[in-house]
Amino acid sequence: MRIVTFLLAILLTLSASKIKDISNVVGVRDNQLIGYSLVVGLKKTGDGTTSKFTLQSIANMLKAMNIDMSPVDIKSKNVAAVVVTAKLGAFSRQGDKFDVVVSSIGDAKSIEGGTLLMTPLKGVDGKIYALAQGPVSIGGMNQRGGGSQSHPTTAQVFNGGFVEREISYDLYNQEFITLSMKEANFANAIGIQNAINTFYNTQVAVALDPRSIRLKRPENRSMIEFLADVQEMDTAYKSKSRIVINERTGTVIAGVDIFIQPVVITHGDITIKILSQETLLQPAGSVTVDKDLVIGLNENELYTKKGTTTVANVTRSLQKLGATPKDIIAILEAMKSAGAIVADLEVI
Repeated sequence: MRIVTFLLAILLTLSASKIKDISNVVGVRDNQLIGYSLVVGLKKTGDGTTSKFTLQSIANMLKAMNIDMSPVDIKSKNVAAVVVTAKLGAFSRQGDKFDVVVSSIGDAKSIEGGTLLMTPLKGVDGKIYALAQGPVSIGGMNQRGGGSQSHPTTAQVFNGGFVEREISYDLYNQEFITLSMKEANFANAIGIQNAINTFYNTQVAVALDPRSIRLKRPENRSMIEFLADVQEMDTAYKSKSRIVINERTGTVIAGVDIFIQPVVITHGDITIKILSQETLLQPAGSVTVDKDLVIGLNENELYTKKGTTTVANVTRSLQKLGATPKDIIAILEAMKSAGAIVADLEVI
């Protein structure tokens, strides 16, 4: 009996998640900022004369420095017009630093080695919340779609943003607060509600819907202390079954417990029969993949022991049958359409 109890405790621990990992506090979030500026100091890789807004921006900047020059007289290719974007973190204070992303909007060949000039960063309300300035860095940006390695047009300025205006949010004096779950699920919402109420031995949490849990601060705790306790609590959590497919790279990611119902799929010259058996048999001309999976090579049949037909072992079998990643993706999409797969299918 002690062994059974110990194993159950392990299973419950493994299936538990901290509340902070599966939910957000409503009102506590990042805010998007955007600005327009110039990157200077380029080695003739900046915008050409066709980017008239760049030439006008240079002329405006020089005019602010008491140098009057017409845009048509400017021939420099060492400057690029850029859009600067950033996230202002929740509870950021004046003087805090953060990273900004700089992206070319003209015909610059590269902004590598340049310096971002002082850029006001505005929020959606049009107010200036931060300033950005500093040398741009290309490292790590090419993998994020910022151009090729030889012609990078997207860069970062590390710690180049400075908070000038704070976004006030009085969390300390709040009596009520709402948790928003990252995925809507009735059972998970009730699980969080019960975990919090059990911990405090009183009704301080109420699930309003499958995604929202309203919390009332206990009288002997501040809201900061209350949320610190709540976020570190463990709760039983069941994640949504999902298959993620990257068609560009041919990558398929699926949980090992996503099952497939018996089905017949024809794709091009490949015909797959998935047959589930109570007792796994091995017909003539078949190959054993593992103790729960047999491939019939003559008819492209997959024999599985009942209750073991998962996306993982079917994908492995399709590879042994010579199916390409593109074929496997198409077959999985067809299985989903036929109702043989009940998990969500997400194509990125």
